[in-house]
Parts: sequence; structure tokens; C-alpha cells
Amino acid sequence: MNAPSGAGKDAGAELQALQAIETHHADMLRQLNGLVGLLTEAVEAQDAGSEEKTQAALLDWCDTHLVPHALAEEGSLYSGPHAMPGAKLLVDGMLAEHRVIVDLVEELRTASGVSAAVAAGAIQRIFALHLDKENRLLMPFVVESEDLSLAQAVTGLHELVGEGASGHHRQGHEGH
Repeated sequence: MNAPSGAGKDAGAELQALQAIETHHADMLRQLNGLVGLLTEAVEAQDAGSEEKTQAALLDWCDTHLVPHALAEEGSLYSGPHAMPGAKLLVDGMLAEHRVIVDLVEELRTASGVSAAVAAGAIQRIFALHLDKENRLLMPFVVESEDLSLAQAVTGLHELVGEGASGHHRQGHEGH
């Protein structure tokens, strides 16, 4: 996560990484909102078949996108700022949010009806708040820090920047 010693950071690469992450976050939230909306509609309509199908789709999305995204953040994106006094408490709070999100996904896995809709809505709202903190607080901290590089932290991690990011961010993950 450290920027190359003495070389400074590439401002263009930092901005590109920031934009890729923000775009990926917006895409993830849009997908989550859609799935939660479908589940809520199915529960309200008391359509057990549709509820089961949409809950399964939401759980699949959480298992293949949301949880891997959180785990990827806990590595390279969070480790640098966590070691710095100015961001340690923020990162601690964000790690706690990851645990709550994972717990809610597990709750959703065994819930049904209104309980499933409530768990899904909680995931949606906590994730939206979490993304807002990352976009407005954590990532600007990393970009502005002389000792950290956002571009370096996300290189090769499509879980953090999405599939549509530039090639140098996806290197080594083309088949995932």
C-alpha cells in the first residue's frame, strides 16, 4: 500500500482508481437495491414462489459480490490506513460494519417472509452508509496521504474496482 519511496504518486492513476471504485460502488448499490426491492415486493404480495426465488438470487449476489468485496477491502485497501492514527478508528468502524453485514447475510439465509425483507433492507441500508463512508472519508484520506496509494492498493482486485476497470487494475484476474 505504500507509495514508491521518493517517487511520489501518479495523480492520474490515483484519480482513475478513485473513479473506478466509486463507479463499482454505485453499480453494486444499484444491484443490491434492485434485488432487495424485488424481495420486498414478493413478500408484500405474499408470493412464496417469487419470494424464494428472489431471496436465493439476493443470497447468491451477496455470496459472489458483496462478501468478496468486503474481504478484498480488508486486505490492501484497509491495511494502510488502519496503521495510521488519522484513520485507525474509521477503519475499525468500517470493519465492524463488515461483520454486521456478514451477520445479516447469514440471518437472511435462514429467514422467510417479513423477516427476510427486514434483513435484506438492513443489509441495503448499512451497505449504502458503508459505501458513503468509503467514498467520502476513507478513499480521499488514502489519495491525500503521501504514504499511501489507492491505485497500488486496488491493482489487480476486480472485487474492488469491478470488471469494467482499466486493464492494469484487472491484471491477473481476467478469468474470475
